[in-house]
Amino acid sequence: MAGARIVLGVSGGIAAYKAVLLLRLLREAGHAVRVVPTVSALEFVGRATWEALSGEPVHTSVFEGTLDVEHVSLGRSADLVVVAPATADLLARAAGGRADDLLTATLLTATCPVLMAPAMHTEMWLHPATVANVALLRSRGVHVLDPESGRLTGADSGPGRLPEPDTLAAAALALLAGPVADPRTVLDLAGRTVVVTAGGTREPVDPVRFLGNRSSGRQGIAIARAAAARGAHVRLIVGEISVATPDGVVVERVGTALEMRDAVRRAALGAEVVVMAAAVADFRPVHAPEAKIKKAPGQPPEPIVLVENPDILAELVADPPDPQTLVVGFAAETGDSEGTVLDHGRAKARRKGANLLAVNAVGEGRGFGDVANEVTVLDAAGCVVTSIRGTKDQVAHGLLDVVAARLTARSADASDPVSEPRTTILR
Repeated sequence: MAGARIVLGVSGGIAAYKAVLLLRLLREAGHAVRVVPTVSALEFVGRATWEALSGEPVHTSVFEGTLDVEHVSLGRSADLVVVAPATADLLARAAGGRADDLLTATLLTATCPVLMAPAMHTEMWLHPATVANVALLRSRGVHVLDPESGRLTGADSGPGRLPEPDTLAAAALALLAGPVADPRTVLDLAGRTVVVTAGGTREPVDPVRFLGNRSSGRQGIAIARAAAARGAHVRLIVGEISVATPDGVVVERVGTALEMRDAVRRAALGAEVVVMAAAVADFRPVHAPEAKIKKAPGQPPEPIVLVENPDILAELVADPPDPQTLVVGFAAETGDSEGTVLDHGRAKARRKGANLLAVNAVGEGRGFGDVANEVTVLDAAGCVVTSIRGTKDQVAHGLLDVVAARLTARSADASDPVSEPRTTILR
């Protein structure tokens, strides 16, 4: 969304200085930004700084800007509200529906997406009151980022650090780029645990080089974001990605295929759904030396011997942590002389046996990166379940429509003692 109207709320924490850089990034992206600090925030960064960088007046009280009824108009006219940093006090007031300053009044009247980036000492972030306030805000549709772990005020270190401005800007711009929640605002995955993998793995050749692929992780990230919007508890396992991870999900970062395999096995315990959207390398070097491989003038390089990586999806199907887990795979394919994309997808579906396999064509501006996507969803027998085309978010919700329908059907069968058992096709 070009030229959006953003309200940047700033509450009174030492991390307010990072919001200055966030303001500049949002302005450089072409958006109008109105800064609404709390009175305490002005103790850290003054009014003149906010006004000079935003080009907008700065008010803190509902008794300022009364001619424009700002305590109502700011929230109504905004395309996005970002609060960074969001202190424990601000989170508590927002969760309680308070409207005792201009920022909290704006939050009460906002009908656009709201993104909050908490920052506070570790003890405050982990306190049951803050945990409950964050959960309540998320249940209302507020996007609350998890703080990073790192150096805090003074010598303290731990979870509670405000993410860097570029990370905050990426999260804000992602919200503006398109709907993060299905317009139907369904919560058909509420209470479900969903594991999603995203991004590409990197297999080291030496300390400098690696074998990788072109995956950006956008489709997997979109699935995790959509699942969280539909009420699921999401565990996201990411390799190399080029987009920010969504708020409200548990993130584990991995590097190699073997690391992803171990992470998936751990995360899948107790999960109702596992969506394998990551682009896992098929091969890895048998040996990766500790020192960089040097060129020898006039001599050919030593050949790199590869060994096949484990097939994480096939292993998960053959030996699931829970037999009731719904396993969804992805297959990025290109057509060739031996068959079309769908031909190869059908063969892979029958070979791997996942409950669902989303097959998509890649290459020449398709599939990878910030482009539209199109997938054909197959069942374990290779039969077409549905086809979905659109943005990464639209494809994510379309796929989760199928997943939710299957979970609902399973629940209905389990609750009906006289229903006929379903036929399972094993290939």
